[in-house]
Amino acid sequence: MALNYIWIAFFLIAFLIALFQLIIYGDTEIFGRLVESTFTSSRTAFELAIGLTGAMAMWLGIMKIGEKAGIVKILTFVFGPFFQRLFPEIPKNHPAITPIFMKLSASLLGLENAGTPLGIKAMREMQTLNEDPDKASNAQIMFAVLNSTGLTLIPVTILVYRTQMGAANPSDVFIPILLSTTVTAMSGMIIVAVLQRINLLDWVFLAYLAGILSFIGLTIYYFVSLPQEQISVISGLVSNLLLFSIIIFFILLALLNRVNVYEAFIEGAKDGFDVAIKIIPYLVGILIGIAVFRTAGALELIIRGLEFLLDKMNINGEFTFALPVAFMKPLSGSGSSGMMLDIMKTYGPDSLMGKLACVFQGTTDTTLYIMAVYFGSVNIRKIRYAATAGLLADLIGLTSAIFITYVFFT
Repeated sequence: MALNYIWIAFFLIAFLIALFQLIIYGDTEIFGRLVESTFTSSRTAFELAIGLTGAMAMWLGIMKIGEKAGIVKILTFVFGPFFQRLFPEIPKNHPAITPIFMKLSASLLGLENAGTPLGIKAMREMQTLNEDPDKASNAQIMFAVLNSTGLTLIPVTILVYRTQMGAANPSDVFIPILLSTTVTAMSGMIIVAVLQRINLLDWVFLAYLAGILSFIGLTIYYFVSLPQEQISVISGLVSNLLLFSIIIFFILLALLNRVNVYEAFIEGAKDGFDVAIKIIPYLVGILIGIAVFRTAGALELIIRGLEFLLDKMNINGEFTFALPVAFMKPLSGSGSSGMMLDIMKTYGPDSLMGKLACVFQGTTDTTLYIMAVYFGSVNIRKIRYAATAGLLADLIGLTSAIFITYVFFT
């Protein structure tokens, strides 16, 4: 329901702002730009969906190999107690466990291309347990919100961008990004857990959570100790090595259990095209809403309003110059990347605004895009409080990013 209201608001706000520009400023081309943005974004949605087909086929094939090889039993043994508390609706040894674990792992490693097919696979498996196929289940909401928070150990792309822009120390935003994205992820998990009445004080749950946070802490310590020029190289190597090792492990496990590996791969890969086609209408819907919102100048208007309000309250509003990234990231990853680069170019990569823009970029993920793709892949129209919880977690994380950046760089 929240996504429905958000989508309607995008169009109504865009129309009112465009009408104002036409009447007050005589901008006769504004509505032409709005119409053009709808066609452009529709084409982009189609291209994204079709471009996803190959990756979908490949990863669904790999997942089918792991499923037939018995990987579910292994993951259930290792992570079962944690998953049982975080996803109490999912039974032990259910096929949903493997793609859930794989997707969360891919996100931590920053492997976005691998993550989307795995996330869709997880949603489809959870849909088999859904008593109301038209409405999101608790497990699907928890999974979607966790992924919308964008928790990533190494923000390689951001570090590369900072290097290209000539930052004196490109990795100086590494720890602030990891701290703020962890706040976002923890906020999303707690919000959904409270709404679903999950016991967060269970000692088993807390033990696993402590282990996860310890792993993140050790990762921070290790990469901080590395020379700057080695961070991107080593993080990329480790991420891709682990991912390919998992594929090899699935194949070897399948051979050990006398599974016909190639036939299993083909069986899983056949679903790739169907899934890609199913998500097109949902992608078109969310992307045209975002496009008209941006084209009308709604983001710029919001930022100017905040600047005015902070000025009246005698609050240093310097951070508002980086807010376009914060507003755009839950809507569009490419849009927020462009804004981040523009801010670094305008103010300098080593300026407070340049660093804050990078921290914003790494704090969360494209929440509304993820909601549209994940729930659209299983034809769920009623996503309940998923978008609200995801956006609230984004707000908490992005707000914390401001304080964290000021602590580290002022």
